[in-house]
Amino acid sequence: MTADVAAARQIAEAVTDPELPMLTLADLGILRDVTCENGHIVVTITPTYSGCPALREIACDLQHRLTLAGFAGSTVRTQIAPAWTSDWITPDGRRKLHAAGIAPPNPAAAGAPPPRGPVPLNLIMAPRDPVACPQCGSLDTAATAAFGATACKALLRCGTCHEPFEYVKEF
Repeated sequence: MTADVAAARQIAEAVTDPELPMLTLADLGILRDVTCENGHIVVTITPTYSGCPALREIACDLQHRLTLAGFAGSTVRTQIAPAWTSDWITPDGRRKLHAAGIAPPNPAAAGAPPPRGPVPLNLIMAPRDPVACPQCGSLDTAATAAFGATACKALLRCGTCHEPFEYVKEF
């Protein structure tokens, strides 16, 4: 069964996020565990926030890909504690965001205790720290809209190159 779990983990790690298709579930840090229970694969994921509309699509995609690979009867579980933090985005994931013209999130608040249980989320928040423009690197940027294409992103504009860009909010 160890080989099956490793193979299933490899499949789950490669599934992409429907809202950020340049990122895999592993890059995004929402893939929490892959185990075997009673002969069936169980994949555990943590949503970026409890109201994430992509969660259903991610679960369906995981089950579909696992079934195609011979893991029929797999289960996808949602785990909300500990709550996801944008610090779980891997360095490779941050690089991929930047390469796609999306500013990766700043680190979560330093010294803050890890979240326990559901975390209230203010989706209208502006970045705490200056956000570097993914086009030119300037820190002369300003928020123009609280929401981008998804609720977990905001729209910013660079004051130097004047290009608009999205920013993944830190949680």
